[in-house]
Amino acid sequence: MSVTWVLGVDSGGSGLRAALAPASDPARADTLESREPVRTGDGGIDARHLLDQLLPMAHALLDKAGGSSVSAVAIGAAGMATLGGRLRAELPAALAEALGVRSLALAADAVTAYAGALGQRPGAVVAAGTGMIAMGTDLSNWHRADGWGHLLGDCGGGAWIGRAGLEAALRAHDGRRGGSAALLARMELEFGPAQALPGQLYPRPDRPAVLGSFAPEVARCAAAGDEVSLAILAAGARHIAEAAAAVCPPAADTDEERQVALTGGLFKMGDPLLVPLRAELAGQLPHARPVPAAGDPLAGSLLLASALATGSLRLPLHPTLLYVPTEHDR
Repeated sequence: MSVTWVLGVDSGGSGLRAALAPASDPARADTLESREPVRTGDGGIDARHLLDQLLPMAHALLDKAGGSSVSAVAIGAAGMATLGGRLRAELPAALAEALGVRSLALAADAVTAYAGALGQRPGAVVAAGTGMIAMGTDLSNWHRADGWGHLLGDCGGGAWIGRAGLEAALRAHDGRRGGSAALLARMELEFGPAQALPGQLYPRPDRPAVLGSFAPEVARCAAAGDEVSLAILAAGARHIAEAAAAVCPPAADTDEERQVALTGGLFKMGDPLLVPLRAELAGQLPHARPVPAAGDPLAGSLLLASALATGSLRLPLHPTLLYVPTEHDR
């Protein structure tokens, strides 16, 4: 019996991952990855660069599986919502020609994070690492909160926590109120004297990652009982819960249960963040049940591809967040 193959793709700042699985069993996937991030230029995400990486990986996965074509592909990409114009214009025809793809979904990485964490249920997902964004749906519309970047938002994310920790360290250095001697000591170990920090930080193109690298130090100081660090993480937890509450659909007796899940590297910080976050979620989202994330964004891409191939897609379409081109668009 022939197998209907689907392909899930996750493209982000650390590179590109592709997974091939039977449409009937997306959990049974084989995966390849590239450590080279897809380029972004003046025209948005570079469709040709993505294809140059993806197509050899897809052919290798098909050869290994003994398949000849892919029925459906779902691509989740960082920046898809605002920078995905070239992908939406060029990928449908290119993937149909190269892989025989009949169905395609192009999704924001927050949407694939949602699908990986909660599947096709109503609720909310917070994806947090260096940044922070919350996505929610009632299966009719998408709702987003934050994800505005380290200068305008991402409140409670790694860069936000790291920046707050460095500010508290500099306050201690200056003798201002609100400072933390513990964070100052950690900062000097990581970055050297306080006077050297601006020169190390401001010229860097990867400032959010540099700020985020200090977030684990804030967690370590909080675990050791530093009150300033504990207050920073409590404030971060409040911001994260506020974003989840803003996007989670209200409860209704006739609807499915609302669930809220957390996904992303930030939550590996453990109890110093998770304990206040659980309390905030219980207070701000009493109608939603916290659940572990079932999978990551790549698993979410595979789930979307499988749903396309089997005609079972329930998550709402959107022109930029979850775009499914029709034959007219090809």
